[in-house]
Amino acid sequence: MTKKTKGQKKLLAKAFNQNKRVPVWAIMKTNRKVTTHPKRRHWRRNSIKD
Repeated sequence: MTKKTKGQKKLLAKAFNQNKRVPVWAIMKTNRKVTTHPKRRHWRRNSIKD
């Protein structure tokens, strides 16, 4: 990470925070209609868009 610029680190940190599952309360509130996150990303399969 020492070779990455501050902008790159910021972008990676944002991507890391966005890559979370749907909260349990949201699943319960929608009666399991919403269980998957449409913007969920896997580190090996999908790349981060610049």
